Amino acid sequence: MRSFDSLSEREILALAITQEEEDARIYDDFADGLKENHPEQSAKFALMRQDEDLHRHRLLDLYRSRFGEHVPLIRRQDVKGFVRRRPVWLSRPLGLKAVQKAAELMEIETLRFYEVAARRSSDASIRQLLGDLAEEERHHAHTAVQMARTELSEGESARQKRLFVLQVIQPGLAGLMDGSVSTLAPLFAAAFATHSSTDAFRVGLAASIGAGISMGFAEALSDDGSLTGRGHPWARGTVCGLMTAIGGLGHSLPYLIRDVRTATWIAVAVVIVELGVISWIRRKFMDTPLSSAIVQVVLGGLLVFAVGILIGCS
Repeated sequence: MRSFDSLSEREILALAITQEEEDARIYDDFADGLKENHPEQSAKFALMRQDEDLHRHRLLDLYRSRFGEHVPLIRRQDVKGFVRRRPVWLSRPLGLKAVQKAAELMEIETLRFYEVAARRSSDASIRQLLGDLAEEERHHAHTAVQMARTELSEGESARQKRLFVLQVIQPGLAGLMDGSVSTLAPLFAAAFATHSSTDAFRVGLAASIGAGISMGFAEALSDDGSLTGRGHPWARGTVCGLMTAIGGLGHSLPYLIRDVRTATWIAVAVVIVELGVISWIRRKFMDTPLSSAIVQVVLGGLLVFAVGILIGCS
């Protein structure tokens, strides 16, 4: 690995060319990775990619006029002093904040490179070009900082909300509803049949965890998200599975109380709260009228609750 001070002017230009090529390709990857969910930010990175291409052409023109056609391959990882870049551009889907931060660091580093390179150059034409590019990279750095601080536009905020609903709210709500409702029957059947809090808790625990695993796998295998935009299947499966287990454990935990009657009344209160939360989520995120959501959720819960009592008392 070479030190920066050991590079000749020819090698500095070659390194600058390679760096501009790499930055242009990274910005192209940013633009491509963000175009579906963040089209406005994608367009900004596409413009920055064009600027990097222009920088590369200017560097190549000067290099060709001074040193000929052959450009030695000198990369940033071959020279001491450069920070190792975390390849966030390889991840899919791209996270907007991670991309903005990466772009900010890239531009600040490139700015410093051109400033130091310009000071070291004794050739007037090379010094002038490197100084000009430093000023342009300073503008890029400012743009990257502003992009990191800019709030999403109304359109992008709406898209973000839709993605959040598709990738988190829908699988989480499906899990919470299944966990809160489907575990009622076995839990209360066990409580009324055995009159034992311990037995009821064991049944509720097993039903909650089993339902969480089942719902998690079902959600993950139902859709890979490539066409629907619903996100990574295993992320959705994890959300769905966790919320299913939480929905069942909420009214199972009261049966840690030894007195089964007290535990049952507390469990019933917890169920009422759970059904209310589900109705509120359906109203807020799924645009379901509150009255309709309450009827749908509460009616289903009461039916399953009644089945559990009837079976437990039979």
